[in-house]
Amino acid sequence: MMCMLYQPYSQNDFGTNPLMFYYEVSRACELVCKHCRASAQETAAEDELPTEQSLRLIDQAASFPRKPNIVFTGGDPLKRKDIFTLIRYAADAGLSVALTPSATPLATRESFEKAKEAGVQAFGISLDGPVAEIHDAFRGFDGSFAKTTEMLETAKMLQIPVQVNTSITRRNVTLIDEMAEYLSRFGGVMMWSVFFLVPVGRGKEEERITPAEYESVFAKLWHHANEKPFAVKTTEAPHYRRFVLRKGGNPLDVPRPFRFGREDQSSADGIRKVRHRAPLGITDGRGIMFVSHNGRIYPAGFLPLECGTFPADSVVDVYQTHPVFKQLQNPDNYKGICGRCEYRYVCGGSRARAFAVTGDYLESEPDCCYETGQDPVYQQL
Repeated sequence: MMCMLYQPYSQNDFGTNPLMFYYEVSRACELVCKHCRASAQETAAEDELPTEQSLRLIDQAASFPRKPNIVFTGGDPLKRKDIFTLIRYAADAGLSVALTPSATPLATRESFEKAKEAGVQAFGISLDGPVAEIHDAFRGFDGSFAKTTEMLETAKMLQIPVQVNTSITRRNVTLIDEMAEYLSRFGGVMMWSVFFLVPVGRGKEEERITPAEYESVFAKLWHHANEKPFAVKTTEAPHYRRFVLRKGGNPLDVPRPFRFGREDQSSADGIRKVRHRAPLGITDGRGIMFVSHNGRIYPAGFLPLECGTFPADSVVDVYQTHPVFKQLQNPDNYKGICGRCEYRYVCGGSRARAFAVTGDYLESEPDCCYETGQDPVYQQL
């Protein structure tokens, strides 16, 4: 298993380098997921960046002072005929590469082997329920659960680490424990990334859980983070970091599905849980950057605030100088409770959800029930 040299990402990088660079290589996907951020479609969009421009985008991503990790996402990235060319090019440029294939007939052992040979270091695979009835309803495709299970088994066989992505809505909020037990069956799962619904794209039709239910889910996630062989993190729920800190733990802060072999506890198959001494506070636009299939530049995939368009605009310049990114990178700019909260530097709330619900990306996190001042002696990490 490959183990790369590790240069710690720090808060000093927020203003100059994203840690995670997400490139939505295509909107095309055969699934019809109920919560799809991209509102994916069956065929590729006419304005999808062609191969040559995609390679130039990768060049720009690799030109940051500190090279980010790049995630080829979609839609279904396997719908792009040149995806293995893009992977190889990014890997040769020194970028750590991950891929998020959809559970379709394209996700074969052969395609996984080609991805690994081209330079993919991990897969992100979505699983939204411990049984077919729940997961297939999410994905809008009968047989998706069986295909996803096959993908997990194939990745394990090929020794490709996997981050399993689970979206929490009203449909499956009661199944956290069952999901954790199911995932523990797959030795190749190194991280469970639990997504909390942001009402964008088709996700506008789904029902979010309540702020109190977040706390209940956080408690279960923290339990499984300590008991299961995989690490646990949240996406668009940075207040999980506050929950874990109040429990005396160190939350897994860095959303890095393919950084492994780092700092502590090994699981039986040799993939280590990545833990950090202090949470960094990575969130939308603050350590994260997203470029859509047609080159539009955003602070995150769930935060549709267009800040430029590649190739007319440089992704490096946008990340380092655009007013939206600069505001997001300083939690003192946040409004309401989030702007006063003693955890704003390590949490800050979901900027994407604040924007989707209130129309203001600097407003308070709508789905947090914490009251500021409960930890008056808390010190910024």
